[in-house]
Amino acid sequence: MDSRVTGGSSGIGKSIAIECYKQGAFITLVARNEDKLLQAKKEIEKHSINDKQVVLCISVDVSQDYSQVENVIKQAQEKLGPVDMLVNCAGTTMAGKFEEVEVSAFERLMSVNYLGSVYPSRAVIATMKERRVGRIVFVSSQAGQLGLFGYTAYSPSKFALRGLAEALQMEVKPYNVYVTVAYPPDTDTPGFVEENKTKPLETKLISGTTSVCSPEQVAKQIVKDAMQGNFNSSIGSDGYMLSLLTCGMSPVTSITEGLQQVVTMGLFRTIALFYLGSFDSIVRRCMVQGKKSEVVDKTA
Repeated sequence: MDSRVTGGSSGIGKSIAIECYKQGAFITLVARNEDKLLQAKKEIEKHSINDKQVVLCISVDVSQDYSQVENVIKQAQEKLGPVDMLVNCAGTTMAGKFEEVEVSAFERLMSVNYLGSVYPSRAVIATMKERRVGRIVFVSSQAGQLGLFGYTAYSPSKFALRGLAEALQMEVKPYNVYVTVAYPPDTDTPGFVEENKTKPLETKLISGTTSVCSPEQVAKQIVKDAMQGNFNSSIGSDGYMLSLLTCGMSPVTSITEGLQQVVTMGLFRTIALFYLGSFDSIVRRCMVQGKKSEVVDKTA
């Protein structure tokens, strides 16, 4: 199997590359930072299962110039052969209140998180359809299923991947090409550490209601779901519940999955209202605390 992983120099992307490498895949890592790419290459090569495996590194910004992305993908295919699985993991994040986030940040997140997945996918899809084999993975986020306080710039860019994945799956399924969209929760990555530096208090409290996953745990589940041809990939019981609640018109992999969604929607909708009520109470509590602080400041 030949896998291309964008954003593969760190975090979930690197862990996915390692997981695929453990299964004997040839790996192409695509990211901007050349030093991080070379470091990731060394880490991945430690997990080889035979001496024929190759890790190819390509330094390029997948969100800026489609022709450049297309060229580097072609170069990689000339060296390692056609792409069997493309994992779109390039992404960036930030948190902040809507009126405090610079307009340029909205543009940057949409460019990296959305177009950074469109361009590589566009570069490989024709060959996959011709060969009638292929898998494309979009790494979204639970914030791409449910809009939350502080993610007005981030959530829309991840929601966009869901729409792209659903529409693309309809087009490529007759060609035996499968699409998977993954919704990882908060994951212990360098990006998550950076995100925490700008999170509003309300966002931190909401995020604190769930545990932080390891990138290895997330990667194993994503690769497993992609190999099985599952459209949705979620982590843990919370992720499973959220996927049921937000299934909408998304494709189902089996009759069992469809029945589960139909039967449990009523129950989980009730649970969801409880969760949303909990989030709202967190926000209101923060607002009350903020007003009390303002009063103390004025009287001091």
